[in-house]
Amino acid sequence: MGLCMNLLTLFFTVVTLPLQLMEALGVYGIYKRIFPILLYKITLNYNKVMHDKKKDLFSTLMEFKLERPLRILEIGCGCGANFQFYPPACNVICTDPNPHFQKYLDKSMEENDHLTFDRFVVASGEDMGVVEDGSVDVVVCTLVLCSVNNVPRTLQEVYRILRPGGALYFLEHVISDPSSWTYFFQHVLQPMWYYFGDGCELTRATWKDLETAGFSELKLRHIEAPVVFLIKPHIMGYVVK
Repeated sequence: MGLCMNLLTLFFTVVTLPLQLMEALGVYGIYKRIFPILLYKITLNYNKVMHDKKKDLFSTLMEFKLERPLRILEIGCGCGANFQFYPPACNVICTDPNPHFQKYLDKSMEENDHLTFDRFVVASGEDMGVVEDGSVDVVVCTLVLCSVNNVPRTLQEVYRILRPGGALYFLEHVISDPSSWTYFFQHVLQPMWYYFGDGCELTRATWKDLETAGFSELKLRHIEAPVVFLIKPHIMGYVVK
């Protein structure tokens, strides 16, 4: 099975050579303009099937509120899919490396007037230098750690901008059990998935990065999400600084 998996992975790697060339030449950047349109439609369905899970995940946000409105920073905010789950009167900073989400983000902001939006920052999770140290109560990332270039570096940045006692809330798809067919196809299809998912990785064991990131408390559980089998394995929870 291992040899077959490696051969098929090599095959799909070769198939994606034109995409690799497009990326090297800078032509792939055109797809970044189209990706927000695709993600907006995907997000609508994902929120429907994951509504109860998200509601459960964010139900404890107010535990991290001080004597002022809760300050939330969302990494990879995309279309603003999580806004509806935030409690009223939160102050929200949005970050995303793709500026072409702005149109859909504005729409989501209008629909969620129970929140106060601070600003939208075009930045990657690994480099949020415009955000001050210890300045936010909660950081949120959902389906983001699969596509950042460096997960440990992103978690370092999260740790930096969180106040002491603040928390990172996460909901991420992860690698499946090695004995499963899902694991097999995650590796085989990864070369193509990377390009069509705008850098998304199917084969990350993100829980291991969270366990070693230096946070004082970790609440994490593995779940099987009601989505396409390649991204069915999920983790959800939060870590406390």
